[in-house]
Amino acid sequence: MTDKLPTLAIAPIDDADVADVVALWQACGLTRPWNDPAADIALARKESNATVLIGRDEDAIAATVLVGHDGHRGWVYYLAVDPVRRHRGYGRVMMAAAEEWLRRRGIEKLQLLVRADNSQVRGFYQALGYSEPERVIFAKWLDGRAPTP
Repeated sequence: MTDKLPTLAIAPIDDADVADVVALWQACGLTRPWNDPAADIALARKESNATVLIGRDEDAIAATVLVGHDGHRGWVYYLAVDPVRRHRGYGRVMMAAAEEWLRRRGIEKLQLLVRADNSQVRGFYQALGYSEPERVIFAKWLDGRAPTP
């Protein structure tokens, strides 16, 4: 693969895109029963510190990424590439767009979470220069429900 990234038309999500984006996330296996993807999209669109970016290949949604920040660190969620459009560099394009979105807001560090058993995705991020710092993650549901994997 060359260093030149393929071209996608990248723009923030529109209301008309929500159902198609949720369907893409489901097709990519990114959704979990305890996270409502439509609610995640609505929350990202509610404030100026997050967005969902859509990458279009002609008129089709080819890829997405939810990017946001807490004022100190940037975070990426729901990086998805349409399964029939994989291995074209679209994941790299969307990560570059997320990084640029954060840079424009003065955020200098990007973090993301990957499930430990997802070796293919871990390799993808390592190839983009991401490292795996030693950290322990603690989590708690604030509504009192039991921990989730």
